[in-house]
Amino acid sequence: MPEYLPLLIGVIAAAIGFGIANGFNDAANAIATVIGTRTLSPRTAVIMAACFNFLGAATGTAVAITIGKGIVSPEFLDMNIVLAGTGAIIIWALVATRYGMPISLTHGLVAGLVGAGIAAWGSGAIVWGVLTRIISAVAIAPLLGLAAGFLVMVVIMWLFQRAAPERIRGVFGNLQVLSAAFLAYSHGKNDGQMPIALISMALMTYYGSGEFHIPFWVVVVSAASISLGTFIGGRRVIETLGLKVTTLRPVHGFAANASAAGVIEVASNFGFIASHLGFPVNPTLGIPVSTTHCVSTAIMGVGATRRLSAVRWGIARNIVLTWILTFPACGALGWLIASLVKIAA
Repeated sequence: MPEYLPLLIGVIAAAIGFGIANGFNDAANAIATVIGTRTLSPRTAVIMAACFNFLGAATGTAVAITIGKGIVSPEFLDMNIVLAGTGAIIIWALVATRYGMPISLTHGLVAGLVGAGIAAWGSGAIVWGVLTRIISAVAIAPLLGLAAGFLVMVVIMWLFQRAAPERIRGVFGNLQVLSAAFLAYSHGKNDGQMPIALISMALMTYYGSGEFHIPFWVVVVSAASISLGTFIGGRRVIETLGLKVTTLRPVHGFAANASAAGVIEVASNFGFIASHLGFPVNPTLGIPVSTTHCVSTAIMGVGATRRLSAVRWGIARNIVLTWILTFPACGALGWLIASLVKIAA
């Protein structure tokens, strides 16, 4: 369909822009603590995050499939919806990053697609069952991050209660680098799937195949865009999470990273894990969760093990408020953009 080629190119460009915005804001979470504790320099941490983001994106696409096939019914999906949903989250991400507020680009994209789908075709275009699972994860994942960060830190404190501070710094300085790499990998496997889903959706609608397929070049382009965004724009979010929420040492960074990465990995492989435990779930199902939510609350949980006042709850309140606003803001933006496109057409 040559007449739709410019629109396809526009969607791909918007998806790349989304990947860069993801790097500005979301991917920075993976390396915020390792920079905040000064275990790695920003340049080294960014290079490490870029490599492991790529590995995560290349080794599991369950979340991309969920986004690509499960939010808007395939028979209603078109490139105008993809473009409107992408535009909504790019605008919101740039505004949030300007003020250093970490947001969930995953959930913002979902909300943008929902708003665009409703504007284009009405509520019948939305797969409400999948959307319900994603909304449930919005509430559950942060609580799991908070609890996991607190419990992991308590266990570490108990195991190393008689260890010298110098030994603890040495051990967890190295372990924190590994945990940051694991978190970057899990980000690529979950949040990093969003540009992959967007481009693959656009290709499916352009060729009219009705089959959601992910070419390898899409994975490469998407991972590269996220890495570029992290390199050029993640500083403000890194400062908020790595320096402002609570005072971090390598042991705290390790506990927060490992806790958050564990929650994200379970969500990314939810279908595989649940089906092997005997639940009637599609093995390819991946639940999109927010690296932002998991890392932020894990840091809060770790900080709370010292005392509740060790967490700067004013900063935490602003972060949570931004999370709450993300769904309605991106949904409204997606609806507005799609409505304007519909009027123009």
